[in-house]
Amino acid sequence: MKAILKRELGSFFNSAVGYVVMGIYYFFAGLFFYFYCISGNSKDMAGLFSSMFMITVLVIPIITMKSLSEEKRQKTDQALLTSPLGLGEIVVGKFLGSLIMFVCCLAIYILFALTLCFYTNGSPDWAVFFGNLLGTILLGASLIAIDIFISSLTESMIISAIVGMCAGLLIFFIDSIANLVSVGWISTAISSLSFVDHYQNYTTGIFSVADTVFFLSITVLFNFLTLRVLEKRRWS
Repeated sequence: MKAILKRELGSFFNSAVGYVVMGIYYFFAGLFFYFYCISGNSKDMAGLFSSMFMITVLVIPIITMKSLSEEKRQKTDQALLTSPLGLGEIVVGKFLGSLIMFVCCLAIYILFALTLCFYTNGSPDWAVFFGNLLGTILLGASLIAIDIFISSLTESMIISAIVGMCAGLLIFFIDSIANLVSVGWISTAISSLSFVDHYQNYTTGIFSVADTVFFLSITVLFNFLTLRVLEKRRWS
């Protein structure tokens, strides 16, 4: 697994992908930080994290787009699947590589928090800050698992990125979709899958076991589905 993880991280930083992703993420994070905190002279970073939800949804497919699709396109997936590594190690290595890349993007928030300590002669509400940070990591982990699964289904990283973004937008607007459904129990069932709703508690610094279990369950489920795709490919 370490070899896969090292290889995955190398693919980000030995090419422009990692730097482009961080550049995009840092640009929008800096923009929202200026408007919500610096311009408004506020120590509350909750608005910043909430605004970055959509950016996260759109950036993660770029991180994961070539995780498995590029392996398939270059025909290196056969060597990978026939290697002594277990399929679980391959999936976890790919997942952790993308997650670490995403966490590198989130590191900018620590700089913002330290900036507020000096700029506003105080400090942000650390419970809210770390709640948002944890929520964003869990949100990112679940989206990464979904997008790696999508990447495993195609050999085009462009298709992988586009489908991943579409899936992310569907996730973002799932509340609106639920409101359009007239049948009560179906609407409730769809609403229960809302990533936005499960993320909201973290924005106020509240740690919810139910929300944490939701994000972890999505992560485990889609990593398992990716494992099944690779297993089918190995035996085909």
